[in-house]
Amino acid sequence: MRALASGVLLGALLTPCNIYSGLKIGWSFNISIIALLLSAGFWALLARLRMGAALAVGEANIAQTAASSSANIISGGLVAPIPALAMLTGDNLPAGQLIPWVFAVSFLGIWVAWYLRTTLILRSDLPFPTGRATAETLLEIFDHGREAVLKLRVLLSATLIAGTLKWLDTGWLSLPRPSLGFVLPATGKLSGFGGISAKNLTFTFDPSLMLAGFGAIIGFRNGLSLLLGSIIAWGMLGPWGLAQGYIAPGPDDLTASWFSTMIEWLLWPGVALMVGSALTRFALQALSRRSTAAHGDAWADDGGDRIARVVGLTIGSALVVIAQVAIFGIHWVIATLAVPIAFLLAMVASRVVGETGIPPIGAIGKVSQLSTGVIAPGETTANLIGANVAGGAAGQSADLLNDFKVGHAIGAPPRLQVVAQMFGILTGSLVGSVVYLRLIPDPAGMLITEQWPAPAVATWKVVAETLSSGLGSIPVSALWAVAIGAAIGIAGAWLQHRRAPRWLPNMPALGLAMVIPASISITMFLGSLVGRLLERFQASLAQRFLIAAASGLIAGESLTGVVRALLGIVG
Repeated sequence: MRALASGVLLGALLTPCNIYSGLKIGWSFNISIIALLLSAGFWALLARLRMGAALAVGEANIAQTAASSSANIISGGLVAPIPALAMLTGDNLPAGQLIPWVFAVSFLGIWVAWYLRTTLILRSDLPFPTGRATAETLLEIFDHGREAVLKLRVLLSATLIAGTLKWLDTGWLSLPRPSLGFVLPATGKLSGFGGISAKNLTFTFDPSLMLAGFGAIIGFRNGLSLLLGSIIAWGMLGPWGLAQGYIAPGPDDLTASWFSTMIEWLLWPGVALMVGSALTRFALQALSRRSTAAHGDAWADDGGDRIARVVGLTIGSALVVIAQVAIFGIHWVIATLAVPIAFLLAMVASRVVGETGIPPIGAIGKVSQLSTGVIAPGETTANLIGANVAGGAAGQSADLLNDFKVGHAIGAPPRLQVVAQMFGILTGSLVGSVVYLRLIPDPAGMLITEQWPAPAVATWKVVAETLSSGLGSIPVSALWAVAIGAAIGIAGAWLQHRRAPRWLPNMPALGLAMVIPASISITMFLGSLVGRLLERFQASLAQRFLIAAASGLIAGESLTGVVRALLGIVG
């Protein structure tokens, strides 16, 4: 109970940080490691003062599970579809409707994750970088051997370095973010512009040690796939689309980023590639699932919980359907169809998170918006809310699967983690909804401004408005991009399943690079390159300390980001 109480309290304190950062920059912080360090450190301090006992390893895992699920409540729609709908309608949902809605979509994600646990955790070797980093941190904290002490020192040193750098970057000074320096000629529809700079195309260096840490954890192949995807999307497709008039340019300024306009077209092939590859891999795995005896053991691990998973998934689906009808007035048929779409897309998002560590919630939402545009053309509310179901389920599913990765490493019962996740989303729904309503009482007047840029809100709103007239409003060029992206994703997934050559890029990572700035992919690639060089020339050192150092970089920058977000809210 004390572990659960610690996680709930930390979740309540840290949830506002992600709400703030999500509305400011469209990015949130994973707090699993932060919650782990804070909860374990607090009870360890009390133990030294003889005021209590230190947390056991299982208790610490429960605390971070509850806290991370609470802070991850932003995937329930509070920084994207809900504000976008409010901007279109002119009114925020009252707290009495917003809280149960956010809880319902997050609740569904819990049961999707438990259903997927066997396939993605027990039967696969997916790294789940965030879960792996958290598990490494957890084991180091509770292992008191000499080697563990050395690893813990490395972890804490990396945490201090990354945290200090982030504090300086967001406070006293701003670290340089140089572009790659090239300028492409402005041709075709872009004639008259001064050129297309590397900055326009987001080819800049992001001095983020957190991203570098993620790169080291996901490995060189995934890092190289991200770099290749960024070159294809932002260095080739982007300039071509600008010249053809398929992509809208930003201001005629070589120092301006055109990400917000270019992503409206580039997200189509990127999302199609991710979805095509992920669903194909799932289908192929399902066909070969019964081929080994080991799989039977995997089922046995959760055998006693099969009924609970089925019942929970049924209840979660029913809650989401009822909430759509009661709160938003969506027809029950459309509300029901949103559930299987959400389940499929949550599968996709969970696999992408397992391979890259980055949840593509925005991209998943766009696929759901497209699906709803086919089912109910012109229904703007149904479009945004149906996508909200998919994004909320995908976000909580990915978060819990990361926690399952940690639990599997220490032998924790999954049912206890499910209980902790439930308390976490309840806390997050209450705190997150109240904070959002206090921060943004007038979405139409406050959002997509210099003070509150809200990039995720802008993207969801644009797609909903585009689809308000049905699929006919989608440019033909985007439909062709979807078809080609899906075909490449399917072919790549099939080749990977057939033991493709090692040089074949990772398809989900390739697609993900098309929906995030090239700067992020570049930094993650550099992190993976450093990790690869250490493994090549200092194998022993890398084996002992690489994950610990990378985990510290993630923890340090994330913790500082959270503190800065809190100070921003207070200020």
